[in-house]
Amino acid sequence: MAVRLLLRAIAVVFVVWVVVALLLFVVHHDDPPAHADAVVVLQGSKTRLPLGYKLVREGYAPLLIVSRGSRLALEHRLCDGETTLKVVCFSATSTRGEARIVSRIAHERKLRSLDVVTSQFHVFRARRIFQRCYDGKLHMIGAPQTWWLIPKYMLTESAKLTYQELFARGC
Repeated sequence: MAVRLLLRAIAVVFVVWVVVALLLFVVHHDDPPAHADAVVVLQGSKTRLPLGYKLVREGYAPLLIVSRGSRLALEHRLCDGETTLKVVCFSATSTRGEARIVSRIAHERKLRSLDVVTSQFHVFRARRIFQRCYDGKLHMIGAPQTWWLIPKYMLTESAKLTYQELFARGC
C-alpha cells in the first residue's frame, strides 16, 4: 500500500513537472524583434548568431554584441574584424556571466534597449537573468531549436532555473 502511494506521488510530481516545463521552455515566451541600440547574441546553438547577424543587417540595431563560443565561421569573421558592421565580441562561461558583461557594455555605451537572441527554450530563463542585470528595455528573440532535443532542454533548463531562483538570485 505504501509503495503504491509513493509511486502515485512520484507519477503526479513527474506529470506536474512535465506540464510546467512545457509551459516554461516549449511555449514561446519570445518577443518580436524591435529597433534597439544593439542586438546581443548569446553563445550556444548554431542558429543564434545567424539570426542576430540578420537582424543587424536588416537595420534593427547599429551594433552587434556577440558572446563567443559558436565556433561558426561567421563568428570568426565578425569577431576578427572582417566586416563593416560594428561588432563587440566577448567570452563568458554562463548566461549570468553574459548578462553581467552585456550590462557593463550597455552602461559604458549608454545602450537603452537590447534585442537579445537566444534559443527558444532558453528565452524564459535568460530573460529573468538579464532583467536582474540590465535596467533598459529588453526584447528576447527566440532562435529555432532542434525539436528532438526538447526533452533534454526541459530537464537542463529546469535544473538551471531552480538553481538560479534558489541560490543565484542576484546579477
